[in-house]
Amino acid sequence: MSRTRTALLAAMALVAGATGTALAAVPGDAGAAAVPCTVDYKVQNQWDTGFTASVTVTNHGAAKSSWAVKWTYAGNQRVTSGWNAKVTQSGANVTASNEAYNATLATGGSATFGFQGSYSGTNAVPAAFTLDGVTCNVDSGGPTDPPDPTDPPPGNRVDNPYDGAKVYVNPEWSANAAAEPGGSRIANQPTGVWLDRTAAIEGAGGKMGLRDHLDEALEQKGSGELVVQLVIYNLPGRDCAALASNGELGPTEIDRYKTEYIDPIAEILADPKYASLRIVTTVEIDSLPNLVTNVSPRATATPNCDVMKANGNYVKGVGYALNKLGDVPNVYNYVDAGHHGWLGWDDNFGASAEMFKQAATAEGATVADVHGFIANTANYSALKEDHFSINDTVGGKSVRESKWVSWNRYVDELSYAQALRQKLVSLGFDSGIGMLIDTSRNGWGGANRPTGPGATTSVDTYVDGGRYDRRYNTGNWCNQAGAGLGERPQASPEPGIDAYVWMKPPGESDGASKAIDNDEGKGFDRMCDPTYTGNPRNDNNMSGALGDAPISGRWFSAQFQELMKNAYPPLS
Repeated sequence: MSRTRTALLAAMALVAGATGTALAAVPGDAGAAAVPCTVDYKVQNQWDTGFTASVTVTNHGAAKSSWAVKWTYAGNQRVTSGWNAKVTQSGANVTASNEAYNATLATGGSATFGFQGSYSGTNAVPAAFTLDGVTCNVDSGGPTDPPDPTDPPPGNRVDNPYDGAKVYVNPEWSANAAAEPGGSRIANQPTGVWLDRTAAIEGAGGKMGLRDHLDEALEQKGSGELVVQLVIYNLPGRDCAALASNGELGPTEIDRYKTEYIDPIAEILADPKYASLRIVTTVEIDSLPNLVTNVSPRATATPNCDVMKANGNYVKGVGYALNKLGDVPNVYNYVDAGHHGWLGWDDNFGASAEMFKQAATAEGATVADVHGFIANTANYSALKEDHFSINDTVGGKSVRESKWVSWNRYVDELSYAQALRQKLVSLGFDSGIGMLIDTSRNGWGGANRPTGPGATTSVDTYVDGGRYDRRYNTGNWCNQAGAGLGERPQASPEPGIDAYVWMKPPGESDGASKAIDNDEGKGFDRMCDPTYTGNPRNDNNMSGALGDAPISGRWFSAQFQELMKNAYPPLS
């Protein structure tokens, strides 16, 4: 089944006249202006026995503190699950009422929700909708309707953009790598281009801008296919739990994020000049997971994350980015999904998947705007732990009871990514979504790499003696000592995995090990200080960070040398 974004299709406008007769609203006339509400009903995906749909209701009347949209099916459609609204059905009649977090519907405001359903025969779009009992005009589309010529083309996205394609080598990172002793061995590897502030779009500090990278990508492409990897990373109140990667926009500056950051990026990517490129966007690293794990009443809560959950700007920002970038036919959106050492616990796994669905259906976005998800971005979690599994027991104790695993459901990134993919599909994401895993710094090779399981003296000696990941705790994230380059970028390495990628360019710092003044809004996080003894997010362990590190994104020669020395597979 295709994962392309369904274009808005034919429109049918109805308004209720004084006698109750439905009349067509002519754009620009007085009747159109008096429409109390509009409903946009889109069938996003459809197969032999089922479908998913997205519905956006816009209120043109007085502001509402709660709302309910109703419609009646002419066929045998049945709603089986929904999101961003409480969707119920009685016979042919369907009611979608607000959730607590989207109950307010201002004048001119919109709410978007979605659902999955079953059917047989035909799947006709409902003829009429009401908002709180008042008939709305309808802007509807379905797979059998003729296309609206004003809509962007749906594109010709492939199932996996990495298959059969080269991947863009950033010449700026390549030059830094090649300048290091031994760095020429990996200087031709593809890495992500991080757009971590508005100025990066045009180019800041003498660096290449977005168009510069895309023009260079066309040169590298030649007559074949080429993927360009971009990291969309500039949310308001960015990285609410990690000061080292704070950004330029304050918590409430969602409008600036939209108009000054996302809109210009979308405009550049939509330039027909770049239509032959496969553009992979990795959307907002470390944002949505914070709204699950680092908010009250959890012990790991931070005031900044509480603020971002309350104002909704992470969800709005991600939804807006997915919507706008998803309109570009050759863009493939991958949403950040944390890593197993963050979201692998029972309390986090399902809640995070639900949060991803909420964001993917906000601000006009739909699940069809999401081509996949990415795990382990800029992190160190081992790809595959070979010497122990979650099902092992030692002395009657499960591996889950070890201090290292600490009741997590997963012990490595591959098992986590594959399981998360299945969970997301069960929530209504396309069954063809793929996962990316960042392997830029999770090789954990070198002389200390275990060659077999640990001693069975206890469950802790068994796990600690056999694990590749040698951090003090899976919550440690900053410039980790002993880390190594992981698997080289490659397409389709495992079922459900679109690619192993180096989205985080090896050698670029995670954060400064002491406070350093800068004009990029990046603060000092104690997790980057090698003397720091920890906090609840890493179970009060030492930080494990390298010393003398520059601010995040700056070149860190000592880290690069460490990564090459400990690479696995080893460098030749």
